[in-house]
Amino acid sequence: MTARLLLGSRRILVIALVAIVSAACGWRGLNSLPLPGTQGSGNGSYVVQAQLPNIGNIQPNTRVRVNDVNVGTVTKIERQDWHALITLRLNGDVSLPANVTAKVGQTSLLGTMHVELDPPTDGVPEGLLHNGSLIPLANAGAYPTTEQTLSVAAMFLNGGGLGKVQDITRAFNTAFAGREDDLRDLIGRAEEFTGHVQEQTGDIIRANDSVDKLVSQFAEQKPVLDNAFHTIPDALRILADQRSDLTEALDRLGKFSAVSAASVNQTKHAFVEELKDFGPVLDSLADAGPALTRSLSLFTTFPWPKENISKIFRGDATNASLIFDFTLSRLDTANFTGSRFECNLTELELQWGRTIGQLPSPCTAGGPGRPGHRKAFNPGNPLIMPYHADQGP
Repeated sequence: MTARLLLGSRRILVIALVAIVSAACGWRGLNSLPLPGTQGSGNGSYVVQAQLPNIGNIQPNTRVRVNDVNVGTVTKIERQDWHALITLRLNGDVSLPANVTAKVGQTSLLGTMHVELDPPTDGVPEGLLHNGSLIPLANAGAYPTTEQTLSVAAMFLNGGGLGKVQDITRAFNTAFAGREDDLRDLIGRAEEFTGHVQEQTGDIIRANDSVDKLVSQFAEQKPVLDNAFHTIPDALRILADQRSDLTEALDRLGKFSAVSAASVNQTKHAFVEELKDFGPVLDSLADAGPALTRSLSLFTTFPWPKENISKIFRGDATNASLIFDFTLSRLDTANFTGSRFECNLTELELQWGRTIGQLPSPCTAGGPGRPGHRKAFNPGNPLIMPYHADQGP
């Protein structure tokens, strides 16, 4: 019986030694082994991964917290490119959006490290975190550690800004000594200025909006501006090359302007007189304007005036009123005025007898002259001139 117990103990010892040797190859301390009682090991738990830029003192079995409550455990830490990739096992009742943020935090100033998961604060929650999800590096970060806080405080206290506060205070005392009233007045003016600025807040905001719109328009026209900035130097270079020609052209233009000014000064009075003489011509043309425009209507309906067309055609009949004047004076005036036969028919008519209703002719302005002397009339009123026997009844 004793031999059997001894043999069983040896077997158990051998098996334990084999297990220890086989585990020694992956032994990295106690944290490399799963610890009992940790979060994320129950039924329904799921695994996610997170990319972190710096994990600090994070080790496997580190707690994962949401709102200061332990909800999971870090199970694995790996290096991926230039950042860390950690594997987290979370409880099955943990419900977080897919765009959750992961940060390395610390429970207190001298407390332990943990991984903090929080919903996004600068965006809208999207999706749902599930088994196999990856929290990208863009949603990762870290709170300041105790070492970083102490190092900043040491830099501030030892040779930092705190040591120069006394010098700054002494400089202010020297600057404002004996100028207390001026300082009070300055503070009052600053307060008044601040009040005016506060009253103009709406105008300042509108001005900023206008500037923003202007900048947007410039941004939309960027290709045009780029083209202009590339073209303007070439144009300036061409102008620089043509500088001598431009200078000569401007010099000649100045000489031409001088000659033009002298010519204008010499002809100024004559031009003014011509304009004065041209004035009566324009007045006469303006006075004849209505008659001239009315005479133009005859061209389209020659030989009848256009104004009488509506009086001629009425319905399906044509109305016409014609006057044929074959008196000698009328034929003389219409056909021979200005010719060598002017007034011959008029004199003949006067010898035969004056036509009733016939207005006096220019040939009879002053009565007939002596026989054989045509148009030798005495001036006078044709309505009261004496009657001669040779004029007819």
